[in-house]
Amino acid sequence: MVKNKKTETTAETGKQEFTAMQFIERLHTLRSPVEYKKYQRYFKFSDSQPLQDDEFIGVRMGLVFALAKEFIEMPLNEIEKLLESPIHEVRVGAVSIMDFQARSKKTPQEQRKALFDLYIRRHDRINSWDLVDRSAPYVVGGYLFDKPRDILYKLAGSKNIWERRTAIVSTLYFVGKSDVDDAFRIAEILLNDDQALIHKATGWALRAAGDKDGQRLYLFLDQHAASMPRTALRYATEHFDKKQRDHYLGMKKAR
Repeated sequence: MVKNKKTETTAETGKQEFTAMQFIERLHTLRSPVEYKKYQRYFKFSDSQPLQDDEFIGVRMGLVFALAKEFIEMPLNEIEKLLESPIHEVRVGAVSIMDFQARSKKTPQEQRKALFDLYIRRHDRINSWDLVDRSAPYVVGGYLFDKPRDILYKLAGSKNIWERRTAIVSTLYFVGKSDVDDAFRIAEILLNDDQALIHKATGWALRAAGDKDGQRLYLFLDQHAASMPRTALRYATEHFDKKQRDHYLGMKKAR
């Protein structure tokens, strides 16, 4: 039986250990048949390929996040073990720990780089919309904020849907700092994407960028509204008044 304790300590050092095995053991104690049934309904397999090979054990995401916060000091080699798990909630825990570390003001720059490197190197395991959205803004965007961002344009051109989603979702960190250039540029690259999950993320990024620079969003939509995916257009104009929104949605219909 797993004891209800946050971590164990080593006899040699007296320091707490934060291991993947401990995290997984704790996670299993939080399982719920009701939550498992919810996931069966919520996470649907579709042409956008989400979660086809994943296993679920039925742990509510709020509990996963709370447990991840307890394990915020987990070292990278243990986080990577979590990423390798076939269990979706375990991988959510992994990216949540990465996110909490990236957000922490106590995290040194070399650790931020290591988190970024792990994210990019193991993107094969960050392979669903929720895993990307949970970690890309701070782990990727936060790290790149004061650095060259060429990697995002490489990801935007990837054949992998989740790498493309990382490219646009990461720009949300920049947008939060009133830096909207990359959000508009990458959104333009992704306008012809054939996946709905990219259309949604692109629309969110445009909407957020427009909240910071409304005039630039109007100019973007003047150029692209008639041809961009309807889902992206609806999300991009969500904060517009009815007259403005109808105008741009009408451009789509008129085409």
